[in-house]
Amino acid sequence: MKYLCIVLALAACSEPEQTQAYSAAVSTETSADSIVPAQYDGGKLVRINKSDAEWKRTLSEMSYYVMREEGTERAFTGKLWSNKAKGTYVCHACGLPLFSSATKFDSGTGWPSYYQPVAADYVRENKDSSLGMMRVEVECARCGGHLGHVFDDGPAPTGLRYCINSVSLRFVKEN
Repeated sequence: MKYLCIVLALAACSEPEQTQAYSAAVSTETSADSIVPAQYDGGKLVRINKSDAEWKRTLSEMSYYVMREEGTERAFTGKLWSNKAKGTYVCHACGLPLFSSATKFDSGTGWPSYYQPVAADYVRENKDSSLGMMRVEVECARCGGHLGHVFDDGPAPTGLRYCINSVSLRFVKEN
């Protein structure tokens, strides 16, 4: 049964392989000043809105493909899926802190997986019926960048698995 769940998770998270080289698209570690705290206006998270041209100038080709076109990196290719250092995973596009290493776990799927975000309002969830199945897409709530998907087969205490593309994140190591 466990292997069936892993196979289904791989199918649910993946999209067709990309032929583009990925290695330069993600920095695995950045400094603490790359964390951009959330700002609120009237109790609502302030959003960042940029044109497609602005996103293309600020994101690598692979980051743009995943974050703005809702693509997916291939399983086991992202630089952060096997990272075990302590720190914070921030949005690659806007620096919002999204996940803590304390909530990261090895799901066996080939993508970084977390059982909860840093704050519930830092991620937005949307229904996704692409690929002929119903999934729940996860976006950065500040910039709208596609992060991955969330599934209900994760560990306690939440039972959730946020299956996130490495290219959508930057890692800030704890000192």
